[in-house]
Amino acid sequence: MFDAAATGGLLAPAAAADALAAALRSGLDPETCPPRTALAVPGGELLLMPAASGAYAGVKIAGVAPANPGRGLPRITGSYLLLDGPTLRPLALFDGAALTALRTPAVSALALRHLAPEGRPLRLVLFGSGPQAYGHLEAALAVRGLAEAVVVARKRAGAEALAAHAAGLGVPARTGTPQDVAGADLVICCTTAREPLFDGSLAGPDATVVAVGSHEPDARETDTALVRRAAVYVESRTAALREAGDLLVPEAEGAIGPGHITGTLADLVSGRMPGGGRPGCPQLFKSVGMAWEDLAVAVALYEAAGASRET
Repeated sequence: MFDAAATGGLLAPAAAADALAAALRSGLDPETCPPRTALAVPGGELLLMPAASGAYAGVKIAGVAPANPGRGLPRITGSYLLLDGPTLRPLALFDGAALTALRTPAVSALALRHLAPEGRPLRLVLFGSGPQAYGHLEAALAVRGLAEAVVVARKRAGAEALAAHAAGLGVPARTGTPQDVAGADLVICCTTAREPLFDGSLAGPDATVVAVGSHEPDARETDTALVRRAAVYVESRTAALREAGDLLVPEAEGAIGPGHITGTLADLVSGRMPGGGRPGCPQLFKSVGMAWEDLAVAVALYEAAGASRET
């Protein structure tokens, strides 16, 4: 059994991103991943996310409780049960929130390896100040140098704390506003927002935008203006067209068609699409979070724990 501290301490974001890339290179097809089951409950939403691949299977049971932060509790709760694939014998139980806090930034880091500009430090605008914002700051640092980090959050104290954390990592940092997107090389959105966070026309033609905060058809962090002009990448076309409000709302408005998605994470990792994305427009990676990602990272955690015991 691995509590939150143990789960979070076994792998760095770059190693978790390596595990995701290895899963895709092994032939795993995200399009065949089972959809998440969502159940409305009095406290919020209960999510069930099973997956199986190769020698392992697993399932995450996660709770999303919007009122929890007001109680001094995490908004996301849950557990991940890792199983032996052939026998379905339980192997390990991980803290589900800690696994998610590692997995989601690792997915973004993998996308950034292929989409974010190279050869110079990047100016980052980071929306959010919760656990995912901290994880994404470290994930961005794992794959690119940062010239500056600008934190935009609803609560000033939270934004100031994250900016101070970034400064402690050696990144010049400050708090800011949505207008700071103008001139940003990298924009990362990891919030609970249900409406767009910034004016998409502000994003430059060389900007890379990552949006991870929502998985509901009517919730989005980016606006129609950005989506319409961007090259869009997703984890899975099937999952995105089922859950990604960032794409489904513009489609419902008639601004884009169902074929607007440029490519997938697997396309980038396999080399079917060139690194750097499509030139001349912003690159948008929209993540909804998928069960195969939880499984790949849980396996890497389990194997890292075994290697640690052996040494």
